[in-house]
This record gives sequence, structure tokens and C-alpha cells, in this order.
Amino acid sequence: MPSDKTLSRLSSSLPDAWLRRIGRLNVPVYRLTRGRLMGRVGRAPVLLLTTTGRRSGEPRTAPVVFSRDGDDLIVVGSNAGNSRPPAWALNLRADPAAEVDVRGDRRAVRARVAEGSERRRLWGLVNDDYAGFDDYEQRTDREIAVFVLEPAG
Repeated sequence: MPSDKTLSRLSSSLPDAWLRRIGRLNVPVYRLTRGRLMGRVGRAPVLLLTTTGRRSGEPRTAPVVFSRDGDDLIVVGSNAGNSRPPAWALNLRADPAAEVDVRGDRRAVRARVAEGSERRRLWGLVNDDYAGFDDYEQRTDREIAVFVLEPAG
């Protein structure tokens, strides 16, 4: 299995169009197999995050690496270190209500951006699961958002 560093370099070297195609393939395969296939990047688990498109108002689903912090799920808007955040992160900022699918377990969540010492703690947590985030952070001038997905209701 390739290392997190190898995977992060590969993902940042692929054109955006290829990453989107892989992501589109990931969603139906993940759902069909309940995450048994395409449910990991390296050793890090992947969830499907469904947000509401900030312009279209339509549901948008993206595969996203995540970590757990108690009942909360932590996702990072790295976009492989590109200068722009991923669309799902912009969607969460516009409307924090979302849905996650973790290996067939679907649930509603509400997102918020971690700040300060909480962000630093969670950044360490997510890097324990996927060390590529440190590489992504070095490639961009923007602060990469760390989102806390809390159970809704």
C-alpha cells in the first residue's frame, strides 16, 4: 500500500479534471459496496459528504477523508493543497447542514469550522490518520479549513 506522502504527491500532480472523474466514480462504488471498496485512502477512512450546492441549491456528494473525535467527524478542506478550497467546503460555509454516509450509515450533520487551539488539536488528529495534510498545507498560502461535523438534532 502506498504511503500517505506518496498518495498526497499523486493527488496533487493529477489535473483537477481527473480528480473530479475519480471522485465521481468513487461515490457509486462506495455506496454499492458500503465503503468496502473506495472507502480508504491509504489507511485513512473515507466518508461521503452530501452538501447543498451554494449556487445550484442541488445536493452535491463528495468522497472525503475523515477522522473521528468522539461523536464528531472531522474533515479537512485541503483540495490537495490547491489555492482554492474544495467546492464542498464552500458549500458547507454557505449552508452548514449536510449528510454523511459512513460505510452505509447515513446521518444528518451540522458543520462548523474549528478555530484556534481546537483547530491545532484536530489538525494533529487528522494528520495521524492521513499524513498528506501537512504536505497540502505546505503547498498553499491559504489556511486550510478544518470542519467539525456534529450530529444534527
